[in-house]
Amino acid sequence: MHPSKVRREALHALTDLPNIAAAGAADLRLLGIHHPQQLIGASALDLYQRLCLLSGQQHDPCVLDVLLSVVDFMNGAEAQPWWAYTSQRKQMLAALKSV
Repeated sequence: MHPSKVRREALHALTDLPNIAAAGAADLRLLGIHHPQQLIGASALDLYQRLCLLSGQQHDPCVLDVLLSVVDFMNGAEAQPWWAYTSQRKQMLAALKSV
């Protein structure tokens, strides 16, 4: 759903989350997430890595941006477009490479 249309009080389906449409909801279900509340306290990076492992493919890094956006939203942040998380993702992955 487009972030501007998200209503925190109406989070019933995964597609009620910001930046999540049918494909993103399918990815979340593959991870065992069936309700938005299951994202509270989750690690977007862990979810992304598990998704790549379970699907047997390396997903586009923008999928990590989406996961960052929904985890952040479910932890109380305002709904933002997924691309607002691109710089955070780049910093996160760069930090991992330097370890």
